[in-house]
Amino acid sequence: MQVVNTVKQLQKQISVATASKRKVGFVPTMGALHNGHLSLVKQAADECDIVVVSIFVNPTQFNNSKDLERYPRDLQTDLDALSTVKCDFVFAPAVDEVYPEEDNRQFNFGALETVMEGQYRPGHFNGVAQVVSRLFDMVKPDKAFFGLKDFQQLAIIRAMTKQLELSVEVVPCAIVREEDGLAMSSRNTLLSQAQRKNAPLIARTLFESCNFVPDTSVEGVKKQVIDTINTDTELDVEYFEIVDGYTLQPVDNWNESEYIVGCIAVFAGEIRLIDNVTYKL
Repeated sequence: MQVVNTVKQLQKQISVATASKRKVGFVPTMGALHNGHLSLVKQAADECDIVVVSIFVNPTQFNNSKDLERYPRDLQTDLDALSTVKCDFVFAPAVDEVYPEEDNRQFNFGALETVMEGQYRPGHFNGVAQVVSRLFDMVKPDKAFFGLKDFQQLAIIRAMTKQLELSVEVVPCAIVREEDGLAMSSRNTLLSQAQRKNAPLIARTLFESCNFVPDTSVEGVKKQVIDTINTDTELDVEYFEIVDGYTLQPVDNWNESEYIVGCIAVFAGEIRLIDNVTYKL
């Protein structure tokens, strides 16, 4: 496993490795790696010959400066984790390496970016598109792997890839959970003991809500999920939306779409957790 810090180094190393036309798999991360990230790396290794992992906390996707400041950073721990799986190159650039000049590009993803995360985190997805498109240009992967936990982000990246006519294949990967059901997240390490104990209620409530479909209305399921989670004094639902899995637009009934997903964001104190469940596919 080689660690590189500059685009020039990265492209030189990859060009040597790909001289025999081997496929490159790419896993972009912001570090604070956990088993969810490692599952993406493992899938990349299964499907590609060369695996590149980036570790870069992207400032342009944080609309809250405090959130950026407290995002966990521990490069050596991340490298130790990556040493347990097949990873050929780790790209760990400084901010000015990714953004030698200010990136003023403005993307338009239409209705995909105005709901859920987009509604509560203005500018977030534009920052995601900026950094992912730049990383794609630097790594030039054949495939890029993203977790389904960030469901809306995956839709945005697919749309960005299509808009820019990029040849990379975006590969969705299953959510990886802790033993108690909590979706793995770098933010979980920031939870207090009480918050961590109660946070699995989010996933448990989502899973249980599947039992009420389709006999309970969409609005009824939404109310039940929100009310159940909000009974916990450690948790506060920011939003819970039941949407078409392709357009991300809210559905009014279970027959409205062939692909229906419930997406949620919950605050545990100041820590924001997201998750989702598929109701219909």
